[in-house]
Amino acid sequence: MSDPSAGTGSRTDLPRTDLPRTDLLRGLEQQVGVMIRRIRRVLRERAHAVHPELPTSSYLMLSWLLQHGPQRASAMADAFGIDKGAISRQVQHLVDLGLVDRTPDPDDGRATLVSAGATAVGRMTAVTAERRRWLDERLGDWSEEDLTTLVELLRRYNLALEEHPPERETS
Repeated sequence: MSDPSAGTGSRTDLPRTDLPRTDLLRGLEQQVGVMIRRIRRVLRERAHAVHPELPTSSYLMLSWLLQHGPQRASAMADAFGIDKGAISRQVQHLVDLGLVDRTPDPDDGRATLVSAGATAVGRMTAVTAERRRWLDERLGDWSEEDLTTLVELLRRYNLALEEHPPERETS
């Protein structure tokens, strides 16, 4: 009999609920490990779809800029938890690839804002559309209820693992 916590992804290969908590946590760690490896591979592929010389970390930074709009390097350093020197090097590489623009900050002429350039916006939009089409194709037999449940469980999982979780209200 195969290991039930390994999972093949089929609907009949659901986790057993009669396992001890330790085994369930081990199964969770295994499945999260599979998901992390898959995410790393997919991010690498998406980065290369945007530009063949785009590293994964810069793809993530570019995605973040698209989501948050023009930002100072200091805000990017805070968001990514890395020093401004590393941000500066990545931004320069993105500028060299023609994917980001630097403009003076209208609130402080001494500061610079970094934003996704038109080329990046177009390529990232295309990659995002393809990613969603691919995901919808793979999860086509999942009901909206299944997807809602997965989204909610992942949200709860991520909140539970936050370094500084939000304060819980007491009644």
